[in-house]
Amino acid sequence: MAEKLEDLNLPLTVVGRIVKEVLPEGVSISKEARTGLAKAASVFVLYVTSAATNTVKHHKRKALTGQDVLEAMADIEFERFVEPLREALEQYKLAVSAKKSAGKKKEDDDVEMVEEDG
Repeated sequence: MAEKLEDLNLPLTVVGRIVKEVLPEGVSISKEARTGLAKAASVFVLYVTSAATNTVKHHKRKALTGQDVLEAMADIEFERFVEPLREALEQYKLAVSAKKSAGKKKEDDDVEMVEEDG
C-alpha cells in the first residue's frame, strides 16, 4: 500500500511522454498541466480499479483480470473504450505468448546442443 498520497500518482515523465505523442506538432505542455493530467489519470486508475474489484467480489474471486477491467469500464459508462482496450489486451497476450515461445525455443536449442555434444 502507498505510504503517501503522492505515491499513488503516475510518474510525470510517463504522462509527459504519452501526452507528447498525441499533441500536434509545435504544441507543448506546461509542467502544471502535466501534473494535473498525472493526478487525473491516477484518480481514474483508482476509480477503474475500484469498479473492477467490485466485479471480482461479485464473482467471488480473488484475482483481478483484464476481463474484470473491461467489465468495469462498461459498468462506469466508458463503453466506447471497451473494444479498443479488448484489442490492446489481445495484442498484449499475443506478445507475451510470442515472447514465451521464443524463450522456450531458445531453451530447446540449448538442450539440443548439449545432447549433441554428449
